[in-house]
Amino acid sequence: MSGLLRQAWVISLKDTRLFVRDRFALAFALAFPLLFVLGFTLALGNISSPDQPIVLRVATQEQEGISTQIIAALTAGEESVFQEIAYDEARLAVKHGRLGGFVAFPADFTASLLAGGKTRIEVVSRSEDPNRRAALEGFAHALAGQISLAREAVATVAALKARETGATPALDVGSLIQPTALVAMETEQVGPARPIRASNFTLPGYLTMFVFFAAAMGAEAVARERQTQTLERMLSNGVRRESILLGKYLSTAYRGLLQLAVLWIVGIFGFNVELGPEPVAVIAISVLMVLASAGFGIMLASLVNTVRSADSVGILTSIVLAPVGGCWWPLFIAPAWMQTLSKLTPHGWANSAFNKLMLFGAEPGNVAWEMTALALFGAGFVAVALWRFRMAPAR
Repeated sequence: MSGLLRQAWVISLKDTRLFVRDRFALAFALAFPLLFVLGFTLALGNISSPDQPIVLRVATQEQEGISTQIIAALTAGEESVFQEIAYDEARLAVKHGRLGGFVAFPADFTASLLAGGKTRIEVVSRSEDPNRRAALEGFAHALAGQISLAREAVATVAALKARETGATPALDVGSLIQPTALVAMETEQVGPARPIRASNFTLPGYLTMFVFFAAAMGAEAVARERQTQTLERMLSNGVRRESILLGKYLSTAYRGLLQLAVLWIVGIFGFNVELGPEPVAVIAISVLMVLASAGFGIMLASLVNTVRSADSVGILTSIVLAPVGGCWWPLFIAPAWMQTLSKLTPHGWANSAFNKLMLFGAEPGNVAWEMTALALFGAGFVAVALWRFRMAPAR
């Protein structure tokens, strides 16, 4: 075992020295990603306004009743985020794209509520505005919950009075459900909202892309050594096949770790990239991604036979997997089918974890599946390489 590790260590150091001396390879692995990050960061800028609250429109089809009282309570005050709008006007505005959405009370809202039957709160929104839709649905659910609690309270009072008097009293449900209590709101300013820096998702995306790209290009060097019988001569000199494979894996991992160190340092100090509240988890995801890319590189090397095929396969896989895996744009703005498709790539799992940690403040436990998936991808790539790796070209 010590001999195997020693041979692998020597091979990995040899390949790493060759990589460091190759100026084009260094520029491709380190400078190109930074140029991409710089270009797209300048192009995208700050993708959200600094401090702009969402205004929620509310409407009712009732002429009078509990819904009109609720809307009056919602829109009271100069700092209210709610605005009343006529129902027909609101539907027309949503249809023609002038309004993102609104919450509405149906014409039988009060009657159904007083009768103790089921009622509803309607949310009308455009699919192109998911943030407003989420805000409207959240408000509608919260209000419906408060109304349900109030009705339960009324039912409890009725049951208690019936037990005391032996008769079911006539209760005025409307008088017990106070609209001002249902919609009481408290606003607290905890600090100015800051726009999302584009570099917070462009740098992780292009880091993932170029780490895998460099690993895929490493398959070309293995194919060249195979064609020139270098691998066979190493084998005849007592170097074990497993040592060669492990050495190639380690050299690819060293290259990826160098990319990580340079890009994160430049990103933090040059692009003001924020790693989020859990920087250790971000680094852990980065390392797992590098290990998966190293396995990906030696797997490609085991599947190709010539230098030309290695070049073609490396470029093709990199160009296809990068956009599918969310390296060119954040996955959370992509269609649902693309988000599902990204799970077939290690890029998708890595970028999903980076977005959760760096943009949404997730905890390490929230990216456990992403960590597991990257580890499984890496193990699977290495398993295929062990199975298919050849020392000589296929005849």
